[in-house]
Amino acid sequence: MLTPFHLAFPVTDLAATRSFYEQRLGCAIGRTHDRWIDFDLFGHQVTAHLVDRALESPTNRVDKHDVPAFHFGVVLDWNDWHSLAERLRAAGTQFSIEPTIRFAGEVGEQATMFFQDPSGNHLEFKSFKDPAKLFAT
Repeated sequence: MLTPFHLAFPVTDLAATRSFYEQRLGCAIGRTHDRWIDFDLFGHQVTAHLVDRALESPTNRVDKHDVPAFHFGVVLDWNDWHSLAERLRAAGTQFSIEPTIRFAGEVGEQATMFFQDPSGNHLEFKSFKDPAKLFAT
């Protein structure tokens, strides 16, 4: 069994962040403060910390896409990934990288999608049809 990870990340608007993570992604709310909020992101603890200005991320070219160097997300079950992609599409989410299959036919074949939260943080959700291939080379 994997243990949950913890990640803290900067945001510029706590109310918009709470709405996005709670309503759009379905995250439960944990502890809160006037400068931070804990979220349950698919069993992992992520904490949004209020900052004065957003951070920008450089990109790297990965399989025909400019992938933000700073991003976070979760590897989901194949069916859960597809359900989330459909829910995000229905909600009108603007994707940085549309839900797609990357490295098709290769060892690292994966479903992936990128989008931003209200503060410009990049999120990637991915899935492997064969979860045993997560770290395959």
